[in-house]
Amino acid sequence: MKTCATDIGNVGLGLRREMVDDMLTHIPEQIGFMEVAPENWLPFGGKLGKQFKALTERHPFICHGLSLSIGSPDPLDIDFLKALKGFFDEHNIRMYSEHLSYCSAGGHMYDLMPIPFTSESIDYVAARIRQVQDILERPLIMENVSYYGAPGQEMTELEFTNEVLAAADCQLLLDVNNIYVNSVNHGYDASAFLQGLPSERIAYIHVAGHYNEAEDLIVDTHGADVIDPVWQLLQQAYECHGVYPTLLERDFNIPPLPQLMRELEMIAELQKPFLVNQQRA
Repeated sequence: MKTCATDIGNVGLGLRREMVDDMLTHIPEQIGFMEVAPENWLPFGGKLGKQFKALTERHPFICHGLSLSIGSPDPLDIDFLKALKGFFDEHNIRMYSEHLSYCSAGGHMYDLMPIPFTSESIDYVAARIRQVQDILERPLIMENVSYYGAPGQEMTELEFTNEVLAAADCQLLLDVNNIYVNSVNHGYDASAFLQGLPSERIAYIHVAGHYNEAEDLIVDTHGADVIDPVWQLLQQAYECHGVYPTLLERDFNIPPLPQLMRELEMIAELQKPFLVNQQRA
């Protein structure tokens, strides 16, 4: 089984501002890397900017964006991309990922909207991904997203995702919670979807909690503990694709750090057998 070699470690945590003071005092050994949304840090200098710089000088960081809006009908924001490039260079950001969706059309919608699963969309999005990569001079990693409707659908989510990755020649941020959420909301087999993704495109993995609105409706909130079926799907991801750096997302209802560390330890426990087998091989 393939294991991804990386310089960021195998287990990561999304950094929130309320964690900064604790992290400056001591970064728990369970955290191999941290992830931030660049939009949440770009505007800040002063004390918070210096604190963030102190962390990025000591520890590996990656970025997961919120507002690139890769599927938007609006032109790409070139000034924003140039600001991102400077931010990544300043803080030695190891990876940059974004959502395979859009959040603007004549204005910001403050939500992630589904790109129509069509051939026309594939060509459009792939060209924009390539343009972003040219400007940033680094890979753009696209995340499979949760969605609650599929307007103009001509193909499956899996077919669309794989076609975009191939046409843009880009990498995948594999979000196992989003697969689970979509499998319930849209009635497909999560394991089959997972197995249908290309291992060679995976850069890293997200795992998170969600909210059960109804028996057949789950909302991807990142505001709760990871549930057993999602842990099981993560284990299946390692079995199918190998071990990749895996990050725990927690955006609100954030518990004390020791509770988050238990979930990071769960990720490490799931990875351990595959890493041991790789070392023996």
